[in-house]
Amino acid sequence: MKFNIPNWLIIIGGIGQIFTALIYPYIRHRVFDWYTDVKQLKPLNQEIAKTYGRYIQGLNFSFGLIAIVLPTQLKEQSALAIAITGLIAAYWIGKVATQIAYYPMYEIPKKKIFKIGSYFMNCLFTLFAVVYTLLVLYNSIGFFNI
Repeated sequence: MKFNIPNWLIIIGGIGQIFTALIYPYIRHRVFDWYTDVKQLKPLNQEIAKTYGRYIQGLNFSFGLIAIVLPTQLKEQSALAIAITGLIAAYWIGKVATQIAYYPMYEIPKKKIFKIGSYFMNCLFTLFAVVYTLLVLYNSIGFFNI
């Protein structure tokens, strides 16, 4: 089976990932009132929660930057391309699985903009998972001569 993933699709995914990194603080603050909840934790746990939030934001931004700057290298069909696209695919597949498994149990504020935004973000997360899964398959097929 021979297929190709266009660079523009990878770049659009990269732009979307940077968007998620930039919108992340707004979502935490305005949609989930996250900082109010974090203030109820012990000081060390507050810092841990904030640090993990920054990790998520940093990973989303970094993955997006890699996709925008190096789309051709992400489909080189090398061991490194498999490793990087596999890591990013696993990250986004895990995010989508978490969204499906856990988030429906919680209430998103009823404002229409937040409801539309949640659908939009879920579509973006799914797009990222699909693009990087396709990249892993593409790279693996070429690398292992399948």
